[in-house]
Amino acid sequence: MSKKKFDTDAVRSGYQRTEQQEHSEAIFTTSSFVFDSAEQAEKRFSNQEKGNVYSRFTNPTVDAFERKLASLENGESCVATASGMSSIFATIMGLLSPGDHIVASRSMFGTTIVLLDKIVSRFGIEVDYVNLSDINEWKVAIKSNTKMFLLETPSNPLGEVIDISNLSKLSKTNDILLAVDNCLLTPALQKPLDLGADISIQSATKYIDGQGRSLAGAVISNQKIIDEIRLFTRSTGPTLSPFNAWVVLKGLETLRIRMEAHGSNALKFANWLQNHKEVKKVFYTGLKSHPHHEIAKKQQEGFGGIVSFELQGGKAKAFDVINNVKIMSISANLGDTKTTITHPASTTHGRLPPEQKVESGITDSLLRVSVGLEDIDDLINDMNNALLV
Repeated sequence: MSKKKFDTDAVRSGYQRTEQQEHSEAIFTTSSFVFDSAEQAEKRFSNQEKGNVYSRFTNPTVDAFERKLASLENGESCVATASGMSSIFATIMGLLSPGDHIVASRSMFGTTIVLLDKIVSRFGIEVDYVNLSDINEWKVAIKSNTKMFLLETPSNPLGEVIDISNLSKLSKTNDILLAVDNCLLTPALQKPLDLGADISIQSATKYIDGQGRSLAGAVISNQKIIDEIRLFTRSTGPTLSPFNAWVVLKGLETLRIRMEAHGSNALKFANWLQNHKEVKKVFYTGLKSHPHHEIAKKQQEGFGGIVSFELQGGKAKAFDVINNVKIMSISANLGDTKTTITHPASTTHGRLPPEQKVESGITDSLLRVSVGLEDIDDLINDMNNALLV
């Protein structure tokens, strides 16, 4: 049988009904499982027999989410984690060793940079940062001990993009793992593994859940790589709870429909913003004016829901706009059905030193809007009123 199309896969794949023949997926909220005999317990613990052991590393609801997401990303296997940040940390710690070197994009979520600089570095893993879109900088940064390229594309919050296929050629030539944070697009709009990446990382907290209900993360790759990462998560415990797995599992069923709606609203919002007298610059890959629009159009099936823009004023003007919106939620979360607005320099990237903010393009006049599913005319009116206060 040929592989099912995305929407069918999103609704139907990954779950095996129990003998109760439930239609919707069941939640197995149990910490442990019972064995038929001491012999079976021994076989389960030694991996001689497949089956459930303990919910820190085997749970039917979590397994259903992992199977479905792996299928949607076109990966062999998936390991779910407690959050997006734990999925990034597990990827690094599960695959790298002291003395290894990471080349990372400087255009990433602020907490990812803090993780690399303040936590990962303690374990003797080196990190150097490069301009995401400059393939030559990636090439020059390679050392004899470079083991991983780590990046977001598109980046948060400026929507910078790199050609994943080209970067993959460079990484494979040098025997380097290519890990792509696919949080802003999800497999509905981009499949990094199909483009040559070795690893796709998800914060399922965002668009995969889509309604701000739970924390979740995931790593998708080939079986060998996932086995290494799963060894880390099994032993250290940053694993996904059955209830949260059930929430994000159901979120996958409507993922493409929601992502298309987010993108449609975001494009209209971005087009309107770039003509507003109080707006200096708009960052959205769906705009032809964006420097990476053509690359994004080539490797993505849409442009997502994140629109960032710089105001004519500074921090005071940015805060005034945030404080005067009436519909949008003031929140640093993204990917929700509800539109959110934040000031990256003081929230998501607030812990970065000033020089790193400058290098990453995070200015005091920058705002980020995660465009939700409200009526777009209402959102535009809300922003217009806030801009003109």
